[in-house]
Amino acid sequence: MDEIVRQAMAKWPDVPDCYGWLGLGARGDWYLRDAQVQACGPFASGKPGARGARLVHEALLSFIGRNYAADARGCWFFQNGPQRVYVELDVAPWIWRVDENGVVTSHTQQPASLRQVLTDELGRVFLQTGLGFGLVHTQDVGRVADLIESGRWQQPKAVAAETLPSRFGYEPSPQRRAELRP
Repeated sequence: MDEIVRQAMAKWPDVPDCYGWLGLGARGDWYLRDAQVQACGPFASGKPGARGARLVHEALLSFIGRNYAADARGCWFFQNGPQRVYVELDVAPWIWRVDENGVVTSHTQQPASLRQVLTDELGRVFLQTGLGFGLVHTQDVGRVADLIESGRWQQPKAVAAETLPSRFGYEPSPQRRAELRP
């Protein structure tokens, strides 16, 4: 986490959390979701207009990546100065890029060490790594297949998509969880 973010958190400890305004897509793209977009439906619903505006500013993307973490409940967030901005996940908290040598890198540009390969009934490929659990970017699924076929990576284990959040300890929609709180 950036030092300036830590200082802001210490200076203003009671800033309320923010829900629903930031989403992470299945290809590692960040989406800004204003009130009008949120009214279109949940981030991962697939409803027209519910995704929001894709962020492309490199410095902002880097800042978000450096300050991306999870709380004890498995809710992922971006610490924006003193405010915690919870992230709506399309699929998983990490999106992995895999190169031809089997090097795994997160959507936040962090290297990760492979622990396990999994596939779900939808044909999606997931990796459990030293950083955590995430989805392989669609453009890299062929590379993963090559690494498995060559014997460099282990055979994937089958897993049911509906069990992924509880099995790997993450909350796809912190906003929904907050709304369900009494």
